[in-house]
Order: sequence, then C-alpha cells, then structure tokens
Amino acid sequence: MASSNPDAPCSCDCFVSVPPASAIPAVIFAKNSDRPRDEVQEVVFIPASTHVPGSRLQCTYIEVEQVLKTHAVILSRPSWLWGAEMGANEHGVCIGNEAVWTKEPVGEGEALLGMDLLRLALERSSTAQEAVHVIAGLLERYGQGGSCREEPVPFCYHNTFLLADRTEAWVLETAGKLWAAQQIQGGARNISNQLSIGTDISAEHPELRSHAKAQGWWTGQGTFDFAEVFSLTQQPVRMEAAKARFRAGHELLQQRQGSITAEVMMDILRNKQSGICMDSGGFRTTASMVSVLPQDPTKPCVHFLTATPDPSRSVFKPFIFEVGVAQAPQVLSPIFGAQDPVRILPRFQTQVDRRHLLYRGHQAALGLMEDGQGKQLRQMQQSLEQEGLEVLRGLLTGEQTPPPQLLGSLFQTFVEKEQKAYA
Repeated sequence: MASSNPDAPCSCDCFVSVPPASAIPAVIFAKNSDRPRDEVQEVVFIPASTHVPGSRLQCTYIEVEQVLKTHAVILSRPSWLWGAEMGANEHGVCIGNEAVWTKEPVGEGEALLGMDLLRLALERSSTAQEAVHVIAGLLERYGQGGSCREEPVPFCYHNTFLLADRTEAWVLETAGKLWAAQQIQGGARNISNQLSIGTDISAEHPELRSHAKAQGWWTGQGTFDFAEVFSLTQQPVRMEAAKARFRAGHELLQQRQGSITAEVMMDILRNKQSGICMDSGGFRTTASMVSVLPQDPTKPCVHFLTATPDPSRSVFKPFIFEVGVAQAPQVLSPIFGAQDPVRILPRFQTQVDRRHLLYRGHQAALGLMEDGQGKQLRQMQQSLEQEGLEVLRGLLTGEQTPPPQLLGSLFQTFVEKEQKAYA
C-alpha cells in the first residue's frame, strides 16, 4: 500500500462566513494552501467550454468521462498536477480541500486526487450543494488515491472540502468512497485537517452507517457522530497539531462574528502565531485565496489570489469573471509535456523548474524582506492590495461601475503592477 505517512507536515485551513456572521450581505470564503516549501502554485483561468459526447478527460493520474459542458474556473494549483487546491467558477461556487486520515485505510493505486475532485466539481456545478453531489458521484465511480506530492515516495491521503456559493456553504468530509456533508446556512465555520462533522449531518453516503457498524466502529445504537466514529483512535502528531489550528481558527472567527470582511479573512490567513500562516520545516503556506460572494446576484463575485507563498508577505489580487478575462501569463508555470516527471513512469524521479515569472520576482523580494531591506517593498504590496480592496468596496456599494472589460482585466493589471515593482 502507498504510504499515507500522516506524521508528515501537511496542513491547510479553510474558512467561511455566511450572514449574519459577515459584516456585509455576502458569503466570504478563504483558504491557505500549505504545501511542500519549494512547490510552485500557479493561478490558471480556464474558460467555459463544450465537449464532444463520449469524450474522455485526463486528470492527474487517470482518465474520467467528460461532461458536455464545463463552466469557466479560476484555479490556484500546484503546477505539476491537473486539479487545484482551491478555486472558484463563474457561478460564484468556491471550494477548498484539505488532507485527512481516518479509520478507513488509504487505498492502493492511483485514482482521483482530492484536488482533481475539486476542479471537476467547479467545472460541473452551479451551486455548492450541486458540487457536493458531483464529488460524491465521482468518488463512487472512480475513488480517490495517488500521491499528492511531487516526490518518488508516495504520499497519500483522503480529503475534506469546504464549499460555498452566494447563499450558503457546505462541509464535505470523506473516508475512501464514504462521506458525510453538513449544510451551513448562517454563521462562520472552519476546517483544518481533521474530521469535524459530528451529529449534524445534512447528507451522507447510503452505506456510511452500515459500513461503520460492520467494521465494529459503531454499535448501531444511539446517535451517530461521524467524526467520533471515523477518526483514528490514536491520532498522529500532525493531526493533534491540526486540532490546535482548528481551535485557533474557530476562535478568530468567533471574535469577529457579525463583522467579518475580506480584510478580516486576510488577517486570519496571515496569522502566524496560530500556525494558520504556516512556516514549519519543509512546509509553508504556498498560496492563499479570499472570495467575496455577494448575495445580490447583480453584484459580481470578487476572488483575491496571491499566486505566491506566505500571505503575510504577499499581495491578494482581485479576479472577476467578466468580459475579456484571460490567462495572466506571469502566473503560469512552464509546461514540460511528455517529458514532465509526473508523466514518466516511475513518476517523480527527476525535478524540473516550475517557477513562474511572478514567483521568481516575489522570491527575490522575500530575500530583501528577510534581510531587513524590504520596508519599501512591503509598503508597495500593502498599497497595491488596498487598491484592490477599494475596487471591491466600490462594487459592493455601487459607487463604482467600471466597464466589464476593465473588470475582466483586473487580475492581469494587478499582476503586472506587482511584477513591475519586483523588477
């Protein structure tokens, strides 16, 4: 069996605020993607498309059946794989995933990564609830599995997901093909590398309870607590650390109940004391995302993405699905085709340089900041980010109504400004 190695540092944190927890009539989604320290995360825009009936789709490791129509998506993803750590689609659906280990063993062989499931759900869903059903169906048909790290030794895990749209959010937690889901119609919620759905289950796999009973994990009597039944009895060190991050994230959300904004979410993602902004050994926060999803359908959803590591020293740049939106080349990694180590069997025997232009400029800037010479650079970053937040405020209040073409090119414009400052 492929090694699950749950003691390895693998962490993520997802957050959502649904009115009345939000300060504005909007659902606010946020995620830190914590990955191997040198892994490059790119921001990829994929337009809506139609497909030939019966066509197949190559994901990271396996092919799946393609659907007739896919939605436009913006993805923040480790550049070696097909799926994504977090992203959004043109309908205002946002999803983030996290690693989790349960009593259900991590399966042998390659299947769909949790990151593949995330992208597939974004491409195929127009609501968060629909995305839950898409992932559940894909799990049932194809399963989840395969190495989640670009290294020769396999590193495998199951997944939890936080899904949001303009009106509500869902938590979906999996154990192999089994799953439980919780609907969130108000308040704030976070997830952090552990099962967190207890008895409040809104939907579940039809065999979830019978399987737990057959395995001797549940007597079949009394209430059914998913996290209690399926969590490992002996928690690995890293999952114990995730509990502390989960509690810290919950507390940070509770402190701002009723006043949560995009800026509040950005501050939470930058919180290093709690470990939410990770910088631990071989792992760090390699990319971050905050999305504001107004409940008023006439107002655009605004997605802020860093495309660079460490949100405390990165710029959240606004992206809006509008006329003229296109790929920003500065945040797109090189393509290696058939020579990519992920495509050559056995996989990951060599390394390639996946750094995109903005990543290279940002890493040089980080070096200056760490040497104490980067005060001016940090001020530039803060000023640029405030400029993006002002665009958001203008759109929410109706004080600004920029032409669609300008909104569609926002992310590209901000990437160019940041790149110029680093150059």
